[in-house]
Amino acid sequence: MESGCGERVVVALGGNAIAGESGSDPISQQRAVERAAEQIADLVLAGYEIVITHGNGPQVGNLLLKNDLARDVVPPVPLDWCVAQTQATLGFLIVTALEASLRRTGAERLVSTVITRVLVDSADPAWSRPTKPIGRFLPGAEARERIAQGEAWEDRGPRGWRRMVPSPDPIEILDRGTIERLLATGTVVVAAGGGGIPMVREDGRLRGVEGVLDKDLTGALLARTVGAACYVIATDVEAAAIRFGTPDQEWLGTVTPPRLRALVDEGHFASGSMGPKVDAVLRFVEQGGERAVITTLDRLREGVEGTVGTRVQFGR
Repeated sequence: MESGCGERVVVALGGNAIAGESGSDPISQQRAVERAAEQIADLVLAGYEIVITHGNGPQVGNLLLKNDLARDVVPPVPLDWCVAQTQATLGFLIVTALEASLRRTGAERLVSTVITRVLVDSADPAWSRPTKPIGRFLPGAEARERIAQGEAWEDRGPRGWRRMVPSPDPIEILDRGTIERLLATGTVVVAAGGGGIPMVREDGRLRGVEGVLDKDLTGALLARTVGAACYVIATDVEAAAIRFGTPDQEWLGTVTPPRLRALVDEGHFASGSMGPKVDAVLRFVEQGGERAVITTLDRLREGVEGTVGTRVQFGR
């Protein structure tokens, strides 16, 4: 009997996890994606219905660098275009790798990627408070030139200045219908890569905007949207921890949302690393999801089945 029994699971892969240990060159990325595909194929073969979402930070950073280097030759493309391009490229890599992994086991399963737009609020306070660092570091003089051109840059210490962009809250998965129709046919779906392409609605029309959505928060929204029982964030550590990096560090196993919320309020999770992941799993469970997991990619199935990682759910 397949252990998944048709249970729907959304898996969020980190951008760094699919960039590879050697960097973001094409060969490293392909190998990293193939490694991730092996773990996801194991879930598919166990009977789970799978939706995959993924980060794109290193890949968007590369596109922005190409924008800079080629700006005197071809016009730079806006950030929402960069997100769309990385969704297509990474989706292509994931689909190809997962099909190959499944084929090696003799399994036949359709796998498809959906270029996914996500609605955001044009009045979100995030537009006036850019907080998401993207792209390469620049020296102060060059950064100030960019500031004069209307971009937001922040001094990040010895490494230099870095561009900051808004990160509004995701509101709605605009391509929900396509995703759900594919799932209804048994297709494994890759969707909402990089947090999705941020869109605002003005006078009844949709328009892409320059911002970056948190892929874990969008993943939680995607999981609720498709009615997933489990939302799992695959990262590079086995679980979330309190007092991280100290002699008193403690890995978190099964934890209720109220307890985890209290730990957030105590300041245990860094805003630039584990904080957004904890926020995302809390949102999913607090807004009706059955359970959420944070664990390492190499133990993905064990995390989904509740034996490893930080497992967030209300007490039974």
